[in-house]
Amino acid sequence: MNSAVDAPAPARGSGRDNPWLTLAAVALGVMMVGLDGTVVGVANPTIAADLDASLAGLQWVTNGYLLALAVLLIVGGKLGDRFGRKKIFIVGIVGFALTSLLCALAPSIGVLVAARVLQGVAGALLMPNTLALLRAAFPPAELNRAVGIWGGSSALAVASGPIVGGLLVEHVSWESIFLLNLPLGLLAAFVTWRWVRESKDETHVGSFDLPGVALLSGGLFLLIWGVIKAQDHGWGSAYVIGFGVAAVIALVAFVLWEARTADPLLPLDLFKNRSLSAGVVLVVTGFFALFGILFFIGLYLQNVHGYSPVQTGVRLLPLTATFVVSAPLGGLLTEKLGPRVPLCIGMLILAGCFFGLTGLEVDTGYGGQWPFYLLIGIAMGLVIVASTEAIVGNAPVERGGLAGGLQSTANQLGGVLGTAVLGSVIVSGVGSALAGNLADAGVTGAAARAVEGQTELIAQGVAPVGPDTPAALAQAITDASFQSFMDGLHTAMYVSAGLALLSAIIALLVSRGHGAGDGTVVHV
Repeated sequence: MNSAVDAPAPARGSGRDNPWLTLAAVALGVMMVGLDGTVVGVANPTIAADLDASLAGLQWVTNGYLLALAVLLIVGGKLGDRFGRKKIFIVGIVGFALTSLLCALAPSIGVLVAARVLQGVAGALLMPNTLALLRAAFPPAELNRAVGIWGGSSALAVASGPIVGGLLVEHVSWESIFLLNLPLGLLAAFVTWRWVRESKDETHVGSFDLPGVALLSGGLFLLIWGVIKAQDHGWGSAYVIGFGVAAVIALVAFVLWEARTADPLLPLDLFKNRSLSAGVVLVVTGFFALFGILFFIGLYLQNVHGYSPVQTGVRLLPLTATFVVSAPLGGLLTEKLGPRVPLCIGMLILAGCFFGLTGLEVDTGYGGQWPFYLLIGIAMGLVIVASTEAIVGNAPVERGGLAGGLQSTANQLGGVLGTAVLGSVIVSGVGSALAGNLADAGVTGAAARAVEGQTELIAQGVAPVGPDTPAALAQAITDASFQSFMDGLHTAMYVSAGLALLSAIIALLVSRGHGAGDGTVVHV
């Protein structure tokens, strides 16, 4: 068992002995990243028009950022453990602010995508070290409460992002959504430099594991690239299978290398802790369901119901704004009961909500939607904080940055997989239902064949109706297209509900991080 070298700071004090100033600094950092994640989606149509971007180019504004972030998060946490979490956190904040400025000044879609990739690199330095700084600053009795506030700060940014972004795009410009990060970044960097205490792993000072970095980053890149491109090539295509096989080879090679090297990037003995391993799985499955469903509920509200991005953001407030309350509540419950109970309750609520959302129809009013959004927001607040405790609370303090990187990587990986896999499920569901729905609506012959060739467009909730289509035929195509989208969405809801139920069972394996106070890993 390993003892922590950098013991947690006292709960009360002044200056750099005050953990609440550390919480304020890291909260500003996660708010900056949270805002960036949601305001960009609102600005996409305006960016496409201003920079003459194709759909593929526009998708890479998001996917380039996610790729860089996901493959480097563990590396960012490891760098913080090795060279100082405060130091790497400040580098990440400053880098995020500067690359946001580069995004705002981008003259073309290619430059914007490149700037977003660099922004993802900066985010990978920033995010995992937020949790590590909290772990080093707070005593065990207050750590879960601090993580709850950390999660609530991120949720507040996520909740306000679509509304703030919509207002800025409408009344200022799309560039202004990136400039918003500059004052936040400067403030966060100053607070961190002035008041946050440095911490790092003093017990592991060997060489940096460059082969491990290359194998892990390469393996995750190959995996995520293959998943993203499956939408274009199909899951059974040689292209996607080839990337999948290459990813497996790289990740197996990574495990074999880590087992034999003296100074591993990701010490495999961490996973001997059952609670930590289960926590990683639960973060992936939880965010798989949440991100996938949120993406397509957004399409449902905008394309089927015809709401604007700002109107959609307002209608999703019962889900996103609830995080502000449910994340601190999750911290309190985890502090009192340990992570197992909140995780089980949260996953069961998610399963019930996803089953309930299979009742959504084309004309379902908002009154039939918002209670489910509210409950999902409550459930995710419990899941996020409790799974973070299961991972970070069961890792030694000196490996706090590594554990934070592991948690953040699982988060991003779950989100990317959820959007891509459930997207494929919806496309498949649309393809299965479309012919029958067209026939039921009275669309036959050449008109039906033309619509059947637009499966991927219909899977976004868009009816492929041309400007010269007769009104009666246009209405019939719209009805059949929307119904097919709903059929695909229902299938995705069933998949998510089943995954949430499986996650509730896995949550039974999780125990409280008994070694949180002294940095000792307790194997249970």
